[in-house]
Parts: sequence; structure tokens; C-alpha cells
Amino acid sequence: MAANALAGAHQEWPVRLAETLRQESWSTTLQPIVEKLSQNIPLSVDDGLVLYQHADLHEVGRLAHHARRARFGLRTFFNANVHINQTNVCVLACKFCAFRRGRKAKDAYAMEVQEYIDDVSQYAAHVDEVHSVGGLHPDWDVDHYVAMFEGVRALHPHLSLKALTAVEIKHLAQQSDLSTKDVLQRLKNAGLTSLPGGGAEILDDDVRAHICNGKESSEEYLRIHQEAHEIGLPSNCTMLFGTVESLEQRLNHMMALRALQSRTGGFQCFVPYPFLPDASRLPEAQLATAAEVVRTIAVSRLMLNNIPHIKAYRMNIGDHLAELALQYGADDIDGTVQKESIMHLAGSTTPLDHDRNNLARLIRDAGGEPIQRNTVYTHFAPYVPVEVPPRTSLPMAS
Repeated sequence: MAANALAGAHQEWPVRLAETLRQESWSTTLQPIVEKLSQNIPLSVDDGLVLYQHADLHEVGRLAHHARRARFGLRTFFNANVHINQTNVCVLACKFCAFRRGRKAKDAYAMEVQEYIDDVSQYAAHVDEVHSVGGLHPDWDVDHYVAMFEGVRALHPHLSLKALTAVEIKHLAQQSDLSTKDVLQRLKNAGLTSLPGGGAEILDDDVRAHICNGKESSEEYLRIHQEAHEIGLPSNCTMLFGTVESLEQRLNHMMALRALQSRTGGFQCFVPYPFLPDASRLPEAQLATAAEVVRTIAVSRLMLNNIPHIKAYRMNIGDHLAELALQYGADDIDGTVQKESIMHLAGSTTPLDHDRNNLARLIRDAGGEPIQRNTVYTHFAPYVPVEVPPRTSLPMAS
């Protein structure tokens, strides 16, 4: 599927959505929101509160599913990727993080350049994306990552490198005595192709002071992503919910991302995911129910009218809930992953051995059409399952 064909279809989505919404009946409570969506008018925080508090979750999900189908039909996107977390050593100690270790911890690790390249090489024949985020190592500066990325690019030029969160970029800038934009440019020159968008948590500095004191501020997160977009690095954006934030703070978070997107157009995908409590240090967290997870995905689809894709991040919410989320506004489920530490240390039990056939089956079970994409959403191909030869039956014992 050509990227320009999908882009053309995407540009026509407001007309299709308006036609669809007119053909159905909606509750009095949601009718004003339906009218706004029919005219492609961005929703307000008050509209978002209505969606969060509306008693009929199914109706909110139906509205979000129409918005998703107007853009992409039943096409559901995934890619072939691997997550390699280069170090768990971190100078910060965010309350919600179960991954971070001090450098003297028995299970602390830090990949040297060749070790990282060798690890990537184990998966390179089977993936087209390497997703790398990790701790803020006290000794590493931008040169360490330049060497990593240049080494991977030299050996495996087909791989996209989606790596480093905004706080990692800030840390490397401090370590290297450079501006964050200079760090981004050096990393792009070395082979970085996009930013994953993690670390946004909630873009409210009161919340951040409580759950991740010392990380980048809300303004810094947005500025670093704007700088990435300005030099041609697209990014995803995220939201960690279910800690101590209010509904209004979640919605203001979405509004801040939407405002930046209106200026740069550089966000590819929004990834909302709930806080996982196991083995972490935030006992006061509210914790999101399964219903709240799918509602948040639906609200995200409706609030973020200018961000193309909404991801059901199965590494966090699990395969079963990810499948349901595809009926609540999500159109992307990430990828094959194969190796991942951060979410699993926090309590995720999602299997790591999914191949493309398994992902395609999950999508079809949800009523979707599996489409394999590349990292930056410029190449799409309907997925054709690989035939697995049947096992040879052994003769029965007489």
C-alpha cells in the first residue's frame, strides 16, 4: 500500500466521519460532542470530562471507533521490532519506576558499544526497528550513543533506530555540554530515525514533582520534541495515567500535545498506558481499571484529532485488552517486541514471543485488517500470513 494513498484517505476522514455520525442516533449528553466532531472542531477539556464521566462506556467507544474507522477503515498497524534497553543504571529514582537501578546494585547493567551492537545483531534479520530507551547513565555522553548508532547503521542499514526519551536527550546535553537540539542533530546524523515519546508521564509539573521529581519539566518535554520535529525527526508521544493525576490533568496533557502538533505536525502516534503497580514505589497510585484503560484510549482518539494514530500498547495493557482497545479507537498495537525489560519489571505479563502471524491473528480476531508498517509510517503492506508446515505425525504405538 503506497504511503501517499493512505495519506490521501487520511485527509478525507472528517467528511467520512460526519457522514457516519449523521446516520446514527446519539444520547443527548453526547450530541454536542457529536456535532463538534462532525465539523472537525477540536474538543475542549469540558468535552473530555463529559466523555470520561458518561455512564455509557460503550457509546463513548462506539464514537471513538467511528473516528478511527473514518481515518483508516479496519486497517490496524503493527511492525517488526525489538526493544533493547541499553542500561538500567540511572541517576534519578522516579517513584513509579521498577526498572531503575543504582550502579552498585547486583542486577545493574550497562551495555558497552560493541555489546549493544552485538545484541541488535541477534535480531536484525527478523526486524526492521530497534526501540531503545534506558536509564540516565552517569558516565555516558552523546559520543557513547553516536558510536552505538553508527555501529548499528554500518552493519544493518535497513534498521530504523527509534531511541531515547526527552529526559535522555536532556541528560546527554548536560553530560556533553551541548544544547538539546545539537544532541538531536548529532544523533540523527549517526542514524537515529525517530523518538519513541516515552517519559511524558503527565505534563503537569505538580504531578511530575510527586512521581518523577528531577525529570524534565513539562515545558522541556514539549520543547525537545519540537526541536526533534524541526530537524526532521518524527516522534511518538505518551501518557502514563493512573498515578495521582486528575481527569483534568490528563485532558490538559492531551491538549498540550495537540497544541504542539498543530505547530509542527511531527507526532505520529499517541500511546496512553496505565501505571503498573507491581514492584514499584507508588502506593498512593489510583490504578486504572480495564474499563478506564479502554475509555482513556477512546477519549484520546476523540480529543487528539490532529495526531494520526492511537496505540494500544500491548506490552503494558496485555494482548486481551489491546484487542478490545481496537474497538475503542486504537488503530496500532506496536510490534513483535521479542525482548523488553521496563514494562515487565513493572508487572507486565504480556508474552514476548509473538511473531507476525500471532499479531495478525490478534488483529483479525478484533475484526481488523493487519497492515505491517515501518517505523515512521511511510510504508504499509497488507500482511500475508507465513505458512507454517504441519508437524509430522508420529506413528501410534501398537
